[in-house]
Amino acid sequence: MKKKSAIQYLFVALFFLSGISVFAQAKVKSQQSKTIQDTTKKSSALIDSTKINLNFKYKSFKNKAHASYYANKFNGKKTASGARFDNNKYTAAHRKLPFGTILRITNEENKKSVIVVVTDRGPFSRGREIDLTKRAFMDIAQNKNSGTLKVTIEIVEKQ
Repeated sequence: MKKKSAIQYLFVALFFLSGISVFAQAKVKSQQSKTIQDTTKKSSALIDSTKINLNFKYKSFKNKAHASYYANKFNGKKTASGARFDNNKYTAAHRKLPFGTILRITNEENKKSVIVVVTDRGPFSRGREIDLTKRAFMDIAQNKNSGTLKVTIEIVEKQ
């Protein structure tokens, strides 16, 4: 198993300790530099309009993967990693990727993307590759009434 980089630990620590999601849609400034913007509400006193500029590279994991989202009935329940599930955060469930893995999920139709952290196991429906929180799913969905998307999954690595 590969050692996790310091940036992965940073994102996981920010996510679990603050209780506030600082992951957001990634926008490419250039091929060398990526910007992750904060999508939390502007009223947040801790990270109001914070931008983190770091160099990342994205390792392709799977194209044309089917993604779905969690139902609201799972809010507050423990995930496989031991964290409490919250449908308003940017997390995901994957069958094999290690907990704490940071992923960029891109909708193949409209090219919108979101950064999520793997905190759970699943999905257990045949043909589905990844489960996203409802917030992450709706951020990239073109049709808000749809329950599944075709997405590209990329692993975020520090350059």
